[in-house]
Amino acid sequence: MSVQHVLIGFRGSVPGKNITRTQDEAKTLAYDILNRAKGGADFDQLVRQHTDDSPPGIYAMSNKGVQPAQGEYARDGMVAAFGDVGFKLPLGGYGIADHEARTSPFGYHVIKRVK
Repeated sequence: MSVQHVLIGFRGSVPGKNITRTQDEAKTLAYDILNRAKGGADFDQLVRQHTDDSPPGIYAMSNKGVQPAQGEYARDGMVAAFGDVGFKLPLGGYGIADHEARTSPFGYHVIKRVK
């Protein structure tokens, strides 16, 4: 399974990044991006314009208890939000992981399942 994401961080949420938006501003932006993606906007472009991670923001992962193949991350080794949201999405579907200290500590993840 592979996901592509836009990470929308806020002040202090992403180590090494000088992000000035507040948490409320980050949430508003994340939901705007989700709505734009669901409305047909080019997700690659949204990633390039807005992510606080590195484009293209695509991560392949194996499910819990499955040995990762070459190029995959173990689900348990990733931010929990990727698997919690990504594995529930249909191929091409979009979802969001709200900021939560345990499952999404770096901010808001707008996620598209790409494989």
